Amino acid sequence: MPKMKSNSGAKKRFKRTASGKLKRKHAFKNHILTKKTKKQKLKLRHYSVVNPSDEDRMEAMLPYLK
Repeated sequence: MPKMKSNSGAKKRFKRTASGKLKRKHAFKNHILTKKTKKQKLKLRHYSVVNPSDEDRMEAMLPYLK
């Protein structure tokens, strides 16, 4: 059986944690930052874990991510 292809966009956006969960960056942190509060930007700085309801879709896009 041929190899499965990983989604190129997903490869760049998701990483695995030590416990096996997928982590992602927050949206809204790239531009137009002047109107956002310091508190808002601080909270967007940290990584977040992918919601369990979306995790199956991410697994399908990243079959070889360990």
